[in-house]
Amino acid sequence: MKIAVCVSQVPDTTTKVKVGADGKTIDPAGVTYIINPYDEFAVEAALQLKEKNGGETVVVSVGKVSNKEAIKKAYAMGIEKGILVKSDAEMDSYTVARNLADVLKEINADIVLFGKQSIDYDDMQVGNLTAEMLGIPSISVVVSLTVESNKVTCEREIEGGKEIVESTLPVAISAQRGLNNPRYPNLKGIMAAKSKPIEERQPTYTENKTEILGMSLPKSKPKGKIVGTDVSAVPELVKLLREEAKVI
Repeated sequence: MKIAVCVSQVPDTTTKVKVGADGKTIDPAGVTYIINPYDEFAVEAALQLKEKNGGETVVVSVGKVSNKEAIKKAYAMGIEKGILVKSDAEMDSYTVARNLADVLKEINADIVLFGKQSIDYDDMQVGNLTAEMLGIPSISVVVSLTVESNKVTCEREIEGGKEIVESTLPVAISAQRGLNNPRYPNLKGIMAAKSKPIEERQPTYTENKTEILGMSLPKSKPKGKIVGTDVSAVPELVKLLREEAKVI
């Protein structure tokens, strides 16, 4: 069984993000990047599938040279091979998917795993777009996964409940939190990942279908008000909730 997992880099959630001078991108100065947290569930799923069913694993990423750190994290966890489609250009979801699909066609994986979304842009498009370009089924927001012979059975989250979905291989699967508990890399894995080679490729497609016209941070929230500590403050509180907060 061949198992491919697609990963990306995102700003650390503890990083204070600033908009760049162009007003369209994130200012990279002082930003610490990490592997997209949802992608860690996908990496762990790939490793568990290999441990149970045998086969080989490969991680693929599209983006800047810094994306190598995400690949190295996957290496440290146990993934065997890594491919980076290196580009300094900003790519939309469609362009990322096109480049992933071109690599994945060569790999010819039985299962392609994604995180359900990246936590920076939250598009939730790359997995489904890539599957469409590969001409294979896509199952998203997966919280349980089993593979038997040439068939996969998934449990996925839906509004107000869960859904059981079955598909033949090959298939693309997008991992949701709860699918597993990603393992912590051990020291041996971390050290091995530092020297493990990463295959680099040039993008095969660079034409974005969408353009970011502007980016801005949320407005700062005003400081809270204390209007009183007993029932006499209720009328003033109601007035503020109605006229300022506009929640009643």
